[in-house]
Amino acid sequence: MVLLIMAAGSGSRYGKLKQFDELGPSGEFLMEFSIYDAIKSGFNHIVLITKSENKDFLYNHLREKINDSVKLDVVVQEIDNLPESIISNTSRQKPWGTAHAVWCARDYIDTDFAIINADDYYGLKAFEKAARFFKHSDDQNNYGLVSYRLKNTLSEFGSVSRGVCKVSNGKLDSINEHLKIEKNENIIIDHDSGNILSEKDYVSMNFWLCKSNFFKHLNEYIKEEIENLDDIEKSEIYLPFAAQKLLSENIINIDVVDSESKWFGVTYKEDKDNSVKKLASYTRDGIYPNPLWI
Repeated sequence: MVLLIMAAGSGSRYGKLKQFDELGPSGEFLMEFSIYDAIKSGFNHIVLITKSENKDFLYNHLREKINDSVKLDVVVQEIDNLPESIISNTSRQKPWGTAHAVWCARDYIDTDFAIINADDYYGLKAFEKAARFFKHSDDQNNYGLVSYRLKNTLSEFGSVSRGVCKVSNGKLDSINEHLKIEKNENIIIDHDSGNILSEKDYVSMNFWLCKSNFFKHLNEYIKEEIENLDDIEKSEIYLPFAAQKLLSENIINIDVVDSESKWFGVTYKEDKDNSVKKLASYTRDGIYPNPLWI
């Protein structure tokens, strides 16, 4: 099984490249805990998407830690790497977005694969559930989304954007993007609409379970999107929107897989101390060794 990690973000709200911040007790990156949990759950190929200036550093940093039995690839998201027939007459400097980032890994993955963010903590149980999904899902049109309860994904230091899932009989119907969710006292509110959300709502934290045909679908989706972008210099092509389009057209169906885990991340600088404390606690409790890679 393959784990694809998106590590090309800019960390605009965090103030630095948060995917390379040393949060673990022995200076580990947050993504290292996901890699550790994934390998423990049976994943044997790690692919990372990053910027060109980080490629060698990231490969060398991880290769010396991860067992040689686990394949490791680091792929660059190049702005001029586009589907055939697309000619970008633009001076664009900004990456094309998360859907394009995943598509850039097409030459490195030829089987089922999971997608996660580098700067999120997902928990061992989530990777075990992902591995179980792949083991029991042979249908190439049956995808999965490892989901989390909304109450377990909020920040104490500001509003967050979350994709709230509408679910029927264990299947994803749609994802409604809320851009300013915050907990005020005992309620969770979407500031844009004023609506009160349930703490038990399932949300997407970009932990997707995909089949190998996803790259073919992405190829067509990216071509369509680039031709219709409002701002060719700045608009992005997002992974959740690609999945939703395939879902709405009945090309794929998506199982909502309950992670049974608590998520945390580093959206804001102030989230760092909380993440450091949690990783230290998990290590003291024996969930992880110290150092992580022995």
